[in-house]
Amino acid sequence: MRPYLLEEVYELLEAMEIDAGEDGLEGELGDVLFVVLLITQIGADAGRLTLDSVAQRIVEKMITRHPHVFHSGESEPDPGGIEAWESRKQRTGRSRLAGVPASLPGLLRAHRQGEKAAAAGFDWTQASEVLEKVEEEMAELRAAMDAGDRGEIEHELGDVLMSLASLGRHLDVPPEDALRGANNRFARRFARLEALAEEQGISLGGSVPATRLEALWECAKKEPGSC
Repeated sequence: MRPYLLEEVYELLEAMEIDAGEDGLEGELGDVLFVVLLITQIGADAGRLTLDSVAQRIVEKMITRHPHVFHSGESEPDPGGIEAWESRKQRTGRSRLAGVPASLPGLLRAHRQGEKAAAAGFDWTQASEVLEKVEEEMAELRAAMDAGDRGEIEHELGDVLMSLASLGRHLDVPPEDALRGANNRFARRFARLEALAEEQGISLGGSVPATRLEALWECAKKEPGSC
C-alpha cells in the first residue's frame, strides 16, 4: 500500500496548491482517507490493531503533547510552541532526529531536522546569520568545482542545499513549498517558450543561439500577448 498512499498524498498536495475547489479537495482527501482506512483494515485483519486503537492512540498523544490545550486547571499549564512540543516528544536514549523519516523528500527532511535541532537550542539566532552560512557554503562549492573533485562537489552542493533549507525555515518559507512553486513556474514559462518558438519557426534542440533563447525566455516570463 505504500506507493498508493504516497501517490494519493501527492495528488492531495497538488489539489491544495492549485486550489482545486471544494470538489477537488474533498475528492483527494477522500482518496487519502480511503487508503488510510484500508491500511487500518489490513492491520485489523492481521490482529495487530483496530480503528478504535488507532484513534485512541492519537487522542492520548495529543493530550500528552498539548497540556497547554488540554489543561485540567489543577496546576499551571505547560507552555505551547514547537520547543515544548519537541521536548515532550523526546525519549531517553533516542535522537531528536529519529522521528524524521529518511524517506522524506530531501528539502523537507532538512527542514524538519532543522526544526528539531532548533528545539534543542542548536540553531542560528537570525536569518542574516544563515545567509552568511549560505555564502560560506557557496564559496566552498566553488572551490570544489575549481578542483574538479566530483565527490567533494556533491558534498558541498549538499551543504549548500541544507543551508538554504535552514534559511527558508528562518524566513518562515518552507523550502519544499518554495521549490515546488518554482518548479510550477518554470513548467508554465517553458511551455510558453515552446509555444513562442513554434510561432517564430524556431526549432528547439538545434543550434539556436543562446541570445535568441534568452530573448524567448524573457518573453515567456511576461504576460501572454505582451511581447
